[in-house]
Amino acid sequence: MAGPKHSCGVVGISAGSGVAHPLRTALMILQHRGQESAGISVFDGNWIESVRGDGLVEAAIPADRAESLKGTAGIGHVRYATTGSKGVINAQPITVKIASGMLSVAHNGDITNFSVLRDEYMREGRTFLTDSDSELILKLISKHLSEDPDIVKAIRAAMGELDGAYSLAVLYNGRVFAARDPFGFHPICLGKVEGGHMFASESTAIDALKGEFIRDIQPGEICEITRDGYVIHAMEGAHPHSRCMFEWVYFARPDSVIDGREVYEVRKRIGMVLARECPADVDLVMPIPDSGRAHAIGYALAAGIPYEEGFMKNRFAGRTFILPEQKLREAAVSTKMIPIRSTVSGKRIIIIDDSIVRGTTLKILVSMLRDAGAKEVHVRIGSPPIIAPCYYGVDMKTRDQFIANHYSIEGIREQIGADSLGYISLGGLVEAIGMPADELCLACTNGKYPTCIKGEEYRFS
Repeated sequence: MAGPKHSCGVVGISAGSGVAHPLRTALMILQHRGQESAGISVFDGNWIESVRGDGLVEAAIPADRAESLKGTAGIGHVRYATTGSKGVINAQPITVKIASGMLSVAHNGDITNFSVLRDEYMREGRTFLTDSDSELILKLISKHLSEDPDIVKAIRAAMGELDGAYSLAVLYNGRVFAARDPFGFHPICLGKVEGGHMFASESTAIDALKGEFIRDIQPGEICEITRDGYVIHAMEGAHPHSRCMFEWVYFARPDSVIDGREVYEVRKRIGMVLARECPADVDLVMPIPDSGRAHAIGYALAAGIPYEEGFMKNRFAGRTFILPEQKLREAAVSTKMIPIRSTVSGKRIIIIDDSIVRGTTLKILVSMLRDAGAKEVHVRIGSPPIIAPCYYGVDMKTRDQFIANHYSIEGIREQIGADSLGYISLGGLVEAIGMPADELCLACTNGKYPTCIKGEEYRFS
């Protein structure tokens, strides 16, 4: 329910007819990846026109404004701020006019050498209108285009300067490109839609447009899409992969397929492994909506324990994590999630969620279940304890915020008021994802980072 927040989602379409409406539709499907701002940019044959705004897609990109954008090539973005402040000035895509035409960029992830590169460019006399790392990427591509008009070479050269996580959407005049960092931290995939082709952060956006999934864009690849097809520009040489495990645990929609693994099935397997590793003698299994639902289904199936929905979620309540005071957040949780008394009263319950960051929300929910008459409340978590910051696009920035750095598992159990607490093991999580551990980013659980971060342990040393 109150898991870590993700950074962004991107989409691009090249087709034989107007792309503004399908871009907007795709962004609405990707809304879970960012709710602070949204935007689309469309090339009309001479110019890139954009609509950007704060808030959800429906408000940030009004339907009538989207319909006014005429063009057959475009990109879009939904944002949750991790690098750069909130506000429409940092909304994406970001667009500039350069000597060779118009260039627009949007991205998902975090650039770990952002400050170093930006300071270097500012010393050279370059100016920045925002504090977003997406503008830095735009500046890099623009610089390389001024040296060589080949856009693919310019994107590749920019990638050579960037460290960290990025899935890019690039609109250069009427040409549309996607690019994925060599580690492959965050997903981006390719599809065929009516009249053309598209890419998106998640396959469910392709499904929503009644398209056909073609393939994942692989780490290090640059992909150009056109109305008639696509061209893949592969990265030369070998490079280690480090896909973010939280994409399967929490971020992505359950109906998405990421790097060949269906998210819903992975989450069910997480629950099944949890049932094996952390059994409990209880009457029913229930999820923390909506993040723990597939995990709980898997646990119930593997354990042979009835599954029930024990919380009714108020989908019109505000976002509790942005409230300024703890008491306000606690009060907001009680309006967002209400126990179903007839389900929980007199029962021994096990509740399943994807992760614990601070533990404050779980503490409130456990207390609410006891007040509703639950006899016992046990907690199981679908990721190992979170102990280290993320530098790659997840809003988990400091060690102090992680309850696992202040208490043992038994101490956390006492803090949240549960009868028992169990986490999936790191090996169990890797097993459930079905991908080798050395191809995943697990840094938030083991403190070993795939890129060089000052003060942190380097995974490949």
